[in-house]
Amino acid sequence: MKNIISKVFVAATIVFAASTASFAQATATASATATIITPISISKTVDMNFGNIAVSASTSGTVVLATGSTRTTAGSGGVTLPSTTGTVTAAEFAVAGQASYTYAITLPSSATLTDGSSHTMTVGSFVSSPATTGTLSSLGAQTLKVGATLSVSAAQAAGVYTNSTAVPVTVNYN
Repeated sequence: MKNIISKVFVAATIVFAASTASFAQATATASATATIITPISISKTVDMNFGNIAVSASTSGTVVLATGSTRTTAGSGGVTLPSTTGTVTAAEFAVAGQASYTYAITLPSSATLTDGSSHTMTVGSFVSSPATTGTLSSLGAQTLKVGATLSVSAAQAAGVYTNSTAVPVTVNYN
């Protein structure tokens, strides 16, 4: 009889332990969601052009092209801007992406212009409008304008100078 009571007790303990373990566990579920946004893109719509520039035979100078497509001289006066300006335009880019999102703007540090021969000029001090961060419109678009400063050497050779190195403008979502 003692053996039967002992076996019943052991069996009851096993059943109780198994039932307690099942009450100690709980499960919940969650759903997973991902939202794919419109990729950001940038495309050039207008090239940068400093226009016509007259140079001094003995003094270097700089031409500052603003984002509003106006230009001024700076520095020691080694350049003048003739009244026949030629084409003067800041670079212009169309930025597109997710409506109302903000993005960071990265400008190049410098670029080199060459006349196709051995003559070069350097473009640097790039600026943009908007300056460092842009906000896409409710339609997911914004115009980005870029200006810069052109360094002109004394007695710079006459000719048409174009960039020999890329002038990359990068945009990334914030």
